[in-house]
Amino acid sequence: MAPASALIDQHGRRISYLRISVTDRCDLRCRYCMAEHMSFLPRDKVLTLEEIAAIADRFVARGVRKIRLTGGEPLVRRGIGELATRLGRHFGHGLDELTMTTNANRLSEHASTLAAAGIKRINVSLDSRDPETFRHITRHGDVSRVIDGIFAARDAGLAVKINMVALKGLNDREIAPMLLWCVDHGFDLTLIETMPLGAIDEDRAERFLPLTEAFEALRGRFDLIREIDRTTGGPARYWRVEGSQTRLGLISPLTANFCDGCNRVRLTTEGKLYMCLGHGDRVDLKEALRRGGLDAVDDAIDAAMAAKPARHDFQIVSGAAPAVERHMSVTGG
Repeated sequence: MAPASALIDQHGRRISYLRISVTDRCDLRCRYCMAEHMSFLPRDKVLTLEEIAAIADRFVARGVRKIRLTGGEPLVRRGIGELATRLGRHFGHGLDELTMTTNANRLSEHASTLAAAGIKRINVSLDSRDPETFRHITRHGDVSRVIDGIFAARDAGLAVKINMVALKGLNDREIAPMLLWCVDHGFDLTLIETMPLGAIDEDRAERFLPLTEAFEALRGRFDLIREIDRTTGGPARYWRVEGSQTRLGLISPLTANFCDGCNRVRLTTEGKLYMCLGHGDRVDLKEALRRGGLDAVDDAIDAAMAAKPARHDFQIVSGAAPAVERHMSVTGG
């Protein structure tokens, strides 16, 4: 196998963060994310857990310092605990952090296993704590299961960050109460603008809430202190809520493009490596691995670095087609 070399894209950015979608399946159907009736990949089309681990091993050898397990919903993938445990063996040998994004619907039963694997913090997607609003957004979800999962994670020693997609006319009045709840329980909160990925049953423009508006509303109720040097490896900008340890993050792909500092690539459960969430360009690592082993994977990764675009070009326009056809559940949240 060729010697490992650092991952530098054509724009001089060092790639140190790999997001792995372990499944495109999800046990919820959030309206801004996917259609109510979805077709998912047949199981024989997806990477095995052993293949995911082998590809991840190679990325760590080439300088990836952080891995996030995502989906779909990663906790619906059988064997996810074993995968996390295997990846956790890289701690102290190149890997600084292993994290997960989950809807927490099944977190109660997995929290201890994830903590034992070395995961120190998780992101939980929670757009509303109101049972009826939560059920409407997710189409059938039970928010009490999610809340139970969040506290099970905290009890297992995991730091919790809540991810909340800001939706105009749907959960915008809950943003300030959500931040207060996070302060009360020692959680962080990140607000996210909805993104035009995949066809859904509704018009995203009707629900799009610029985070500039949401932030101004919060500044009227909270003392927010900018933390310029704060980073968790992703695109969020952070503020600390005065008098607490809670941090507020903003991910604004439409109103504040963050691509200049992009350090991420995304591996899908089908083995496609996407260099940008907002573009369709990709390389097939599953085909490379099965055809030529890890040397072929290295060659495909090198091709990906040469093709990574400078930035996405998201727009939210009423009636417009999504920026890319694939849903967020394919490339991972």
